[in-house]
Amino acid sequence: MTKKRKRVLYTVLLLGVISAAAGWWAASHRNPVGPTEPVTAKVMRRDFSSAVLATGAVKPQVGAEVKVGARISGKVMRLHANIGDPVDKGQVIAELEKQDLQAVVAKNQAEVSVAEAKITEVQARLKLAQVQYQRQQKLIVDDFTSRQAVDDALKERDVALAELSLARRQLEAARAALKESEAKLSYATLTAPISGVIASVSTQEGETVAAGLNAPVFVNIIDLSRLQVDAFVDEVDIGRVRQGQKALFTVDSFPAREFEGKVSAIYPKAVLQENVVYYDVVIDITTSYEGLLRPEMTASVTILLEARADVLAVPAEAIKRARGKTLVYVLINGRAEPREVKTGWKDGLWIEVAGGLEEGQTILLGEPQEIGQPSAS
Repeated sequence: MTKKRKRVLYTVLLLGVISAAAGWWAASHRNPVGPTEPVTAKVMRRDFSSAVLATGAVKPQVGAEVKVGARISGKVMRLHANIGDPVDKGQVIAELEKQDLQAVVAKNQAEVSVAEAKITEVQARLKLAQVQYQRQQKLIVDDFTSRQAVDDALKERDVALAELSLARRQLEAARAALKESEAKLSYATLTAPISGVIASVSTQEGETVAAGLNAPVFVNIIDLSRLQVDAFVDEVDIGRVRQGQKALFTVDSFPAREFEGKVSAIYPKAVLQENVVYYDVVIDITTSYEGLLRPEMTASVTILLEARADVLAVPAEAIKRARGKTLVYVLINGRAEPREVKTGWKDGLWIEVAGGLEEGQTILLGEPQEIGQPSAS
């Protein structure tokens, strides 16, 4: 055997001896494995301050966002608004071309004047016919006139009465047409229906807009002083939410600032998001937010429920579900015995126990198999 092979053999034998010695040392110093102690807790009384957490968004109140559009077709002659401009209710926002509308108004005004003159004329003729008829009635008594003359006078009076009635109807029609044309003329001037801020502009000066089934939108106005929060509450928690409850929320733009509000309405129709049922809870903002909040800001909402003092409670991890029952395992003489319990509120990591346990009892937090006990059958 060569010297090189001998060195390799000696090296392998040396490594084997070292590995065997290391294994023996590790085995001799290993701690013996004993049974683990179960994780337990005491049934105790606590003060509960329950709350419902939800995510929502800042929204304009009903009527606080208005889209202003044109009711007639025409060319935009003037646009007195730009994005971000504040506007007052009644302020002129835009004007359409109106020469043809003004001409129609002038024509209808003339027709009203003609109808009024016609009534004056017919009234004069009726007055004369009435006098003639009365005269003929007096003359017929003394046989100074004929029955034919009396009948002709009566006919003239009746014709004048009919013409007067027709003239009055024509005047009403002329006035109605004038009123309609004046209304159309007023549509050529668009004014702000509410006070607020111009949120968007959808047209420009010189464009021609066509009014159809949907009025073409010129501007969108939002009243930033009338905002609310729409919080989407899970169906599991919606049963505990009531109108008038206090709410707190924060927005990402001002994470260190907390705004207050109260629940004002709960929408009866559910909203389905990613196969989860939510209900829209409207929260009126009660703290000042001028210049801070804007529509569509994401809000983290906490709805405060009524507080309950001195209630029996256990850690939430102690509650188990088995065959449709709510169970807690109570340690008695080292054995885990299942107890069916009735639960109530949840406050963080704690759950209220409304029945089935007594204060001071020791309960198991883990599964009963962890301490060698059979589970409830």
